[in-house]
Amino acid sequence: MSMTTEHQRELDLGFSWRNSFSQLGEDFYTRVSPQALTAPYWVGSSRAVARELGLDESWLSSEELLQALSGNRHIAGAQPLASVYSGHQFGVWAGQLGDGRAILLGETASGLELQLKGAGLTPYSRMADGRAVLRSSIREFLCSEAMHGLGIPSTRALCVTGSDAPVYREAIETAAVVTRVAPSFVRFGHFEHFSHRGQLAQLRLLADAVIARHYPACRTSEKYGGNRYAALLEAVSERTADMVAQWQAVGFCHGVMNTDNMSILGLTIDYGPFQFLDAFDPGHVCNHSDNQGRYAFNKQPQIAYWNLYCLAQALLPLIEEQELALQALEPFKTVFPQRFESRMRSKLGLADAEVGTSKDERALIEDLLHLLAKERVDYAIFWRRLSHAVAEGSNRAARELFLDSSAFDAWWLRYTGNGADDPARPDADMMLKTNPKFVLRNHLAENAIRQAKMKDFSEIASLLAVLETPCQEHPGFEAYAQFPPDWAQSIEISCSS
Repeated sequence: MSMTTEHQRELDLGFSWRNSFSQLGEDFYTRVSPQALTAPYWVGSSRAVARELGLDESWLSSEELLQALSGNRHIAGAQPLASVYSGHQFGVWAGQLGDGRAILLGETASGLELQLKGAGLTPYSRMADGRAVLRSSIREFLCSEAMHGLGIPSTRALCVTGSDAPVYREAIETAAVVTRVAPSFVRFGHFEHFSHRGQLAQLRLLADAVIARHYPACRTSEKYGGNRYAALLEAVSERTADMVAQWQAVGFCHGVMNTDNMSILGLTIDYGPFQFLDAFDPGHVCNHSDNQGRYAFNKQPQIAYWNLYCLAQALLPLIEEQELALQALEPFKTVFPQRFESRMRSKLGLADAEVGTSKDERALIEDLLHLLAKERVDYAIFWRRLSHAVAEGSNRAARELFLDSSAFDAWWLRYTGNGADDPARPDADMMLKTNPKFVLRNHLAENAIRQAKMKDFSEIASLLAVLETPCQEHPGFEAYAQFPPDWAQSIEISCSS
């Protein structure tokens, strides 16, 4: 069979496709086919995501799927398209954006959408080439699955395929494609696009479609006088608050919280210059393109609210009353601190983490974070050691992380109360299930990338194995839970990918 015939022949994965986004009409997208990737090869894959899709795991080693997910073969039932959206980037209205290197294949009957990131030019690529590079594709693949393993809402990643085809950034790199999976890739920027252009019929159609598919309770909500669009804004505000609270608790920096990078479902999306904190520095800026520090770690909650305010402005023509829109944003101000404190209570092993935080417990959390920040204590290692300290009844290993051990000792006495016989003492089992031993630190991803450039993908597979269940001990992989090496401080991550 000739290569041309093989390329044209459809690959049937056994999916029943619904393709609901494509049914919105061509105001929302441009139909476009993925561009072929020369001589592709497998880089990494997630069997867990394959199971979510109902895809037989044997496909993940097949040449047929490799070609299809690299843009070289059409998948039966898929209706590839690139969607249009707009957005605010670094606080400035950027105008029309859109899927510049992402192509939505469609929605399966399971309700999950498949998207190829790095699959070539689209009408929204602007001056770019529509490609993704190997380093950023590996980072997104691993972090998508790491966040899921931590229980944080996120897009997922089925696989990464690579090619030796050159891609020109600051230096010549090689191309890759990430197959992303999510219930929806709709962003705040989709709503901003139609609202800013005065296309109110399209804005309403989009909002109604999102409500029908993802927020059906908004259709019958009696809140806000039965205004379904205000109810939608409230629901998105609550989901976003919950997501960011989990970011802050685990020490995750997104790095580029533009409105076009905010999911309407409250999912972590668009993994670019992200970072898990090493030393606890509330003002840490992980994105070296962020010269003003707009997206510093401690600013993420207020940026999330600012982005929701932009969404409220976009929905205002549907909500109609500004007061209703402002009311729908208010839950963020209570949900975020409640969810953050609940997560921190779990990290501390405090009982009934969902019932609320007392004044003393709140002070315990705030004082601990102040101690961690003052001494730049390694965030993930501290929490894991604290978990074991509670389990073992000795704080020695955690205490060693502090130069001013007397300050930690004073905090420890407040934390543990009257000692081992106190029935309210922290729950070590809860802590060990909450505080991960493994997070995707920059140097771990960098090591995997360096090996992958030499066609050794074993480090990607090893990292994926521990990150899928990051709170388990995983004997033999202790090196992944150690302090970062000195050279890790020189790693620079930016918007370039």
